[in-house]
Amino acid sequence: MLSLVPGISLSSLLMKSSHPLLHRLCKTHTFRKHFTIFATSSFLDTHEDPAKIVATQLSKCTNLLQLNQIYAHIIRTHMLHSYSAAFHWNNIIRLYTRLEAPKKALDIYIFMSRAGVLPDCYTLPIVLKASCQLFALEIGRQLHSLAVRLGLESNEFCESGFISLYSKAGDFDKARKVFDENPERKLGSWNAIIAGLSQDGRAKEAIDMFIGLKKCGFEPDDVTIVSVTSACGSLGDLELALQVHKYVFQVKSKQKSDTLMLNSLIDMYGKCGRMDLAYKVFWEIDQPNVSSWTSMIVGYAANGLANEALDCFHYMRESGIRPNHVTFVGVLSACVHGGKVQEGKHFFEMMKNVYQIEPRFAHYGCMVDLLGRAGLLEEARAMVEGMPMKANVVIWGCLMGACEKFGNVKMGEWVAKYLQELEPWSDGAYVVLSNIYASRGLWQEVERIRAVMKHRNLAKIPAYSLATRLD
Repeated sequence: MLSLVPGISLSSLLMKSSHPLLHRLCKTHTFRKHFTIFATSSFLDTHEDPAKIVATQLSKCTNLLQLNQIYAHIIRTHMLHSYSAAFHWNNIIRLYTRLEAPKKALDIYIFMSRAGVLPDCYTLPIVLKASCQLFALEIGRQLHSLAVRLGLESNEFCESGFISLYSKAGDFDKARKVFDENPERKLGSWNAIIAGLSQDGRAKEAIDMFIGLKKCGFEPDDVTIVSVTSACGSLGDLELALQVHKYVFQVKSKQKSDTLMLNSLIDMYGKCGRMDLAYKVFWEIDQPNVSSWTSMIVGYAANGLANEALDCFHYMRESGIRPNHVTFVGVLSACVHGGKVQEGKHFFEMMKNVYQIEPRFAHYGCMVDLLGRAGLLEEARAMVEGMPMKANVVIWGCLMGACEKFGNVKMGEWVAKYLQELEPWSDGAYVVLSNIYASRGLWQEVERIRAVMKHRNLAKIPAYSLATRLD
């Protein structure tokens, strides 16, 4: 029996509770390893109010392991039976959501409902945020019905939560209906609808909604500005971007950091092709974070300034900022634009071995594009075959583009088979393969491909083409 302090052991912890989550937690090696810290913490101080102790521990919690330990203690002591107010449940659900464990957050909300505790105006927005993270539209609809029954549908935070949920699910008719039904809507609802439109690529509509916000007498906050700058960047409208920049000076607050807003300006200017302005904004930031550096790197890469992007990455590492997976997308993209094959290979290995970041589709896509453009088709093929996940259309398209560029018939035929499996309705692979045959003077094969397309009724789809490179 593993006993860490008098009266507390893992076996007794298991015996005192039948809760399935507690059993799962206690059986994990990581939980056992860290249980000593948990058992000797302030939870053992019985002179204080248990709810106050837990609230203090939750406020200091910074990771899922700690939160799982705290929740295990709550279950073992049946604290939520004695302190059943929604406030205590909200704290736990909020923290699981904040630590990006939305499924656990929803599980606890279900336990809360089964315990007969009604959600309040603070519970629903938190649970809606967890639903958004999971794109759980059906759960969101159920919450909406519950909010109507409880009279909370027009609550500022609930309303904005429903708008965000429907927007992320692509149901803008429903999102707009929620927005329009309340004539006394608050800024949060405006922010939610603008963010939803901007994130869905409906930049012009997002800007129009921002203009409507101003006409209704509202003053934008930092959340508004982040969404609007994103929309401006998507439009590439520099004149509009400069106007939006003026609002940043109005919104700046001494009480909170402006880094998020300034990062969004860097991204906006990068998309408008003005890295000189992005650079000026960057140097206004007192303590640039990973997003600040990444925005600069991605901006330089997108504008074909490969050397500047890699220099920026070098200074980022020197400053002690740890890059994330988005940073490496920017770095590898810069290598693609600059034709820097050896550097790309080096950074790809650095990402995996130095920073333990598992490559995603975007990273593999950059590497296949980089190797393909350099004519290293066999290495590109090996990269695709070595992926832990199945390559998507974009990655196969990059390799197909390389086959077209270098007239590689054999590999082009091999890639075309996979593209046809992924998009049997598309003529893209056939068109590129036909071009490869034509470049080699294989006119009989060209005619054969045209006959196949005609037989399968694969007429050219207007405004659609196969993506054969990332830029």
